[in-house]
Amino acid sequence: MKLKLDEQGHVVVQDGKPVYVSDDGKEVAFDAPGTVATISRLNGEAKSHRERAEAAEGKLKPFEAITDPGAALKALETVANLDAKKLVDAGEIEKVKGEISKAFETRLSESDNRAKTLEQQLHAEKIGGSFSRSKFITEKAAIPADLVQARFGSAFSLEDGKVVAKDANGNKLYSRANPGELAGFDEALELLVEQYPYRDQILKGSGASGSGAGQGGGNGGGSKTINRKAFDALDPSARIEHMKGGGVVTD
Repeated sequence: MKLKLDEQGHVVVQDGKPVYVSDDGKEVAFDAPGTVATISRLNGEAKSHRERAEAAEGKLKPFEAITDPGAALKALETVANLDAKKLVDAGEIEKVKGEISKAFETRLSESDNRAKTLEQQLHAEKIGGSFSRSKFITEKAAIPADLVQARFGSAFSLEDGKVVAKDANGNKLYSRANPGELAGFDEALELLVEQYPYRDQILKGSGASGSGAGQGGGNGGGSKTINRKAFDALDPSARIEHMKGGGVVTD
């Protein structure tokens, strides 16, 4: 394209715009400001298109591994259409409930086992310790504390952290000294011994008298030596405990 010149060689202007002549002879008034504005607008549109393309590529990047878009869309549609009823029909809810129930039962079992272990430890300390510290056994029993516990230990239990004694019928033993209140350990043990048919054989100064009696109670209830009569008065478990503990039986 060439500028159109007049006879004096000046540029021909139409509506304030220079006139150009194309190769085919067509005359065109060139709008320079409009052209600049158009170029600026097109550059802005190109930049916007490029930014949208880059954003789209970024969003699609996590799905690069998907080789079959159709299958992926079908899977998404399947998941979207799964409702509670379909889950019930498929048995999935019951499966999930079963897994949750199994995990809960496992934890509950572990808690129960820990509780039982702690209860056994507390029982051994509270009740076993009461026998070993018993003033009644030290002063009046002709057999050691472990044998007394082997015979009468089952009558004692823990209730709300307290040692409670019951008779053979399962009735709680109440104090004679403090009517209306449960008997303390030593008082309860004495009541149980009084009800024992062979009490004379396990108490000092009673049926356990004789040469063997002095050996059986000479050290305040801690002796492992008892006479034959006192030994025979014990139940089988108490006899076993005596012999396992290195006890001696004298005639």
